[in-house]
Amino acid sequence: MESVNGYLMKYTNLVTGWQYRFFVLNNEAGLLEYFVNEQSRNQKPRGTLQLAGAVISPSDEDSHTFTVNAASGEQYKLRATDAKERQHWVSRLQICTQHHTEAIGKNNPPLKSRSFSLASSGNSPISQRRPSQNAMSFFNVGHSKLQSVNKRAHLHPDHLVEVREMMSHAEGQQRDLIRRIECLPASGLLSSLDQDLLMLKATSMATMNCLNDCFHILQLQHASHQKGALPSGTTIEWLEPKIPLSNHYKNGAEQPFATEPSKPMAAPEAQCVAESGVLAREPEDINADDEVEDTCDNKEDDLGAVEEQRSVILHLLSQLKLGMDLTRVVLPTFILEKRSLLEMYADFMSHPDLFIGITNGATPEDRMIRFVEYYLTSFHEGRKGAIAKKPYNPIIGETFHCSWRMPKSEVASGVSGSSSTPAITNHAPLLEEAPTQGVSDCYTVRFVAEQVSHHPPVSGFYAECAERKMCVNAHVWTKSKFLGMSIGVTMVGEGVLCLLEHGEEYTFSLPCAYARSILTVPWVELGGKVSVNCAKTGYSASITFHTKPFYGGKLHRVTAEVKYNLTNTVVCRVQGEWNSVLEFTYSNGETKFVDLAKLAVTKKRVRPLEKQDPFESRRLWKNVTDSLRESEIDKATEHKRSLEERQRTEERLRTETGTPWKTKYFIKEGDGWVYHKPLWKGIPSQPAE
Repeated sequence: MESVNGYLMKYTNLVTGWQYRFFVLNNEAGLLEYFVNEQSRNQKPRGTLQLAGAVISPSDEDSHTFTVNAASGEQYKLRATDAKERQHWVSRLQICTQHHTEAIGKNNPPLKSRSFSLASSGNSPISQRRPSQNAMSFFNVGHSKLQSVNKRAHLHPDHLVEVREMMSHAEGQQRDLIRRIECLPASGLLSSLDQDLLMLKATSMATMNCLNDCFHILQLQHASHQKGALPSGTTIEWLEPKIPLSNHYKNGAEQPFATEPSKPMAAPEAQCVAESGVLAREPEDINADDEVEDTCDNKEDDLGAVEEQRSVILHLLSQLKLGMDLTRVVLPTFILEKRSLLEMYADFMSHPDLFIGITNGATPEDRMIRFVEYYLTSFHEGRKGAIAKKPYNPIIGETFHCSWRMPKSEVASGVSGSSSTPAITNHAPLLEEAPTQGVSDCYTVRFVAEQVSHHPPVSGFYAECAERKMCVNAHVWTKSKFLGMSIGVTMVGEGVLCLLEHGEEYTFSLPCAYARSILTVPWVELGGKVSVNCAKTGYSASITFHTKPFYGGKLHRVTAEVKYNLTNTVVCRVQGEWNSVLEFTYSNGETKFVDLAKLAVTKKRVRPLEKQDPFESRRLWKNVTDSLRESEIDKATEHKRSLEERQRTEERLRTETGTPWKTKYFIKEGDGWVYHKPLWKGIPSQPAE
């Protein structure tokens, strides 16, 4: 391991900003040290980080920035002069970190997992201790220095330095508390996995995070007083996480810095590794005759795993920070649902009758209302089960193919429940009960999705009905953040629906999703405002997914308005719940109800596993899915780790060789991704009506 030194920019704080410092990587001691300049190298370092157990993360902000997150919770945010220099530093730091982490792991036996109920019981090890053995007295978390500080009615800007010193003192005590807890044995009267101690870690961490955020706001206010008021539209973002997820949770294990000896990978994962370098990245035409009706039914209604793993969740929460980006955080395997995110996008298309029926609208107004109806009814089927579980993060290059056959007689004609036609509608029974129809009597909707980027995680998906000359293309970047007792997922991206028979394009966005009550029974709700626009016709829709208020209020509420922009006239209003009943009220006072419980659901058609490409979702994740279905969490974790390690290895190889990733079905155009053979390239749009 060669020693590395040189100048890097280091982010200090909001007031001081970025400063050049001379950094030295001491491989032998496993330390990253920095000095004011190269001339002061022989003096005492201005700062030192222990690299054992650290996490080195290139930033998504730009190609120059990266962070070094020490196991102690301290973080250096650094910036190199260019991407090549950043890669050089990151590679050397990662090698040094791995070496010293493994050295520590060999001298520390792995922890054994224990499970506790959230409710404290009388026979808990904590409750059996003498009063003098309570957690606070055991760890001797002193606060005399804080109490001795004189109270002041108002905080003058000059006192910010004193506040910072007090917070630094408290942060040191909090880090010492965590270290002492983690050094405890895994079993015995006082265990590192004791429920009360895990809760103490989580709450102390949350308290310090909130204090840091408040101090950040005070600094902004102080700066605004010195430089004038903050400009209009300025937002205050959460600080970057100071205490990252422990290295042993990033690989799904439960061991502090312990590295397991290399194990032979399961055959499918090993096969993928061997094949990934030689697989052709050329688009494949899927033969519809190879697809059969899907018989897979992965219900997500088992709460057992969540109940048993609460101590793991508590430990995880104790190391996350409010606002922390979870993109690079690998969450425990037991919270996964048994499908890939790419397949989840396909499940949003489970009402092909409503999708095809959009183009049957007799007027631009009717077509916009039909699109809103299809859009609002698509989210219910996209969720599986009552509890919130996370789909698999797709591997770069992963694809998913499927199709739907829709009897032509089941698709709504040009006459529908709209402002021109009164209707109070009940939908047909489930299509699974409908008699089998010939291919010539059905419309076919084809779907393809591909993971086009790993960092940031971007998925592209495309669906078309060639017989009706309509298609939809979308790209989605999922950004997840830790929000305390919930997790928020922002769906960044845009979709475009093309109705070639009418020469119309409908652009739309997607709502945010939230996993609530992650410590008890997690559940999903949607939130935020989305818009639908058709520039050609002048019609638009504004849709609001309402999150539940803290007190009272309904769950899963949604409202929408469809407008004709030229006259600013509202032609339709919608209210209800996106997973229950929706009420459409038209400008003439007529209404229509859509009961999602009775809404027709069409099963997708997929190829059998043996006919799928090795990188198609179901074949790629087969071992993980089978293990989860059998409740073999350890096996699922190992299979998942093998896939993710392969992805990281290939990404490092491409970086070192300067080889760009080549997508299979989607082409980057501007900030978005477009299917390589969209319907609009082969079928010209009709002229304006």
